[in-house]
Amino acid sequence: MNTNDQNYTDKEILFDALNTQKALTSNYNTFANECADPVLKKTLMDVLNDEHSIQFDVFCELHSRGLYPTPMADTQKVDQAKQKYGSISRDMQDKKNGQSW
Repeated sequence: MNTNDQNYTDKEILFDALNTQKALTSNYNTFANECADPVLKKTLMDVLNDEHSIQFDVFCELHSRGLYPTPMADTQKVDQAKQKYGSISRDMQDKKNGQSW
C-alpha cells in the first residue's frame, strides 16, 4: 500500500487535463489526416471535435480562475491577420480550382 499519498492542487489537475487534451487532439488530428477510410475518418473527426470541446472547457475553467490569463488581442492586429490569412486561403483555393493536383 502506498503511504505517500500526494494531494494535487486544482491548478495541477487542470493543467494536467489541459496538456492531456492537447496531446489527444494532436494525435487524433494526425490519425484523421492519415486515414484512408472515409467512414473511419469521419469517426475520428467527430472524436477530434469532441476532444477540442473538452480542451476548450478545461481552458475556460483555468482562465476563469485566473490560472491561465490571456491578454486581449489588438483589434487592428486581428483585422490584419484576417486579411493576410484570408488572402492566402483564397489564393490556395484559386490555385486548386485552376490546377489538377
